[in-house]
Amino acid sequence: MPERLNGRIVRDRQVCNGDPVFKGTRVPLRTVLASLAEGDTAEKILLDFPSLKSEDIQAAIAFAAASAEEDLPAPAIPDLR
Repeated sequence: MPERLNGRIVRDRQVCNGDPVFKGTRVPLRTVLASLAEGDTAEKILLDFPSLKSEDIQAAIAFAAASAEEDLPAPAIPDLR
């Protein structure tokens, strides 16, 4: 995971069945990512989930970017001959 996540996203089997949540909360990462995908602004998410901080939204975006980077295959290098 990228350094900028700084432990903001954690997993604990005792919290939300081990799904990734934001440290010190029960807010699932997937809930925030789904809200962003639906077009919600960071400000709206923070209003909906007052236990979150703006750094948590940035951590969610960084997590998604890092996950996509791992899952997407590297493009083929074209043969220039």
